[in-house]
Amino acid sequence: MKYLRDDYKMKVVVVAGIPGSGSTTVLKSALENLDYTLVNYGDVMLTIAQKMGLVDDRDSLRKLSPDVQKEVQRNAAKNIREKSEEINIIVDTHCTIKTPLGFLPGLPKWVLDELQPDQFVLIEADDDEILLRRINDTSRTRDVEKLKDINLHQQMNRAVSIAYAALTGATVQIIINHDNRLDESVEEIIKTLE
Repeated sequence: MKYLRDDYKMKVVVVAGIPGSGSTTVLKSALENLDYTLVNYGDVMLTIAQKMGLVDDRDSLRKLSPDVQKEVQRNAAKNIREKSEEINIIVDTHCTIKTPLGFLPGLPKWVLDELQPDQFVLIEADDDEILLRRINDTSRTRDVEKLKDINLHQQMNRAVSIAYAALTGATVQIIINHDNRLDESVEEIIKTLE
């Protein structure tokens, strides 16, 4: 089977969480104790698109034609998979992207085919914790959402990650990142990825 890998081989782990879940904070702390290299999927896409002479900045990526975006996405996944031949990789990305027209998959099938992830880890928090974190984060400009919208986005991430797992044979782990309990979340992700 294409997706089965031996235990001794390097791994590709996708870590995702909706804005305000604390996924970046958990990852940064956990990486101090893990033998993984963090790769941001959007950054890899940007580098590839710039080398192709398609864009100057990250905001221009979404303005590319769908076919070109698809090619850049596929090339980014292939690039990450090639890096994983030498090192363990954590891919920081989005399971779903909320748009005015609905949710988009962050990792479409053509990306999964190239990326071949071994595991998905979702970082979640209670809806009210996420809302308060967003309100208190003055460094970002975010759309105001109701608790039910935050809940729906987390549920969509769960549903899509299981679909991704069904397509790849990967596992899905959910880690809850409650306020004032970062150490517990970090410990859990370290145990999950060791």
